Amino acid sequence: MSTLAIVLIAFGAAVVLLVIGGLLGARRRDRRRAPAYAAHLHQADQALEQARASDRGWDRDVMERVVRETLAREHPGVSFDRIELVLVDDRPGVEEDRAHFEAVDGERRVRVVMARDDQGWAPEHVA
Repeated sequence: MSTLAIVLIAFGAAVVLLVIGGLLGARRRDRRRAPAYAAHLHQADQALEQARASDRGWDRDVMERVVRETLAREHPGVSFDRIELVLVDDRPGVEEDRAHFEAVDGERRVRVVMARDDQGWAPEHVA
């Protein structure tokens, strides 16, 4: 076997080991983040409850209906497993109110930012 072949095999093995190590590290990191993400969702739900207590326009069922309609328009034929409220931005009045949702479909996450005006909730941004 030539020296070049040995070097190439060693280099290939090192690349494979680095890729496997990176995947394992990312998996471990995701497991550590899961409790923090759940706590973040809980905080968003609490913020929604506080917003709803002070302002009757924060109806989660209405907001989720608008998010689902937006997702059906932007991603036709895709069935999202769940829709999570991740951020509530309740400012004085209604013109600056925002709610951020994440729709989850397996590994894919789509963020839908909802804005509110005098007419109700409408999508502001889908990413």
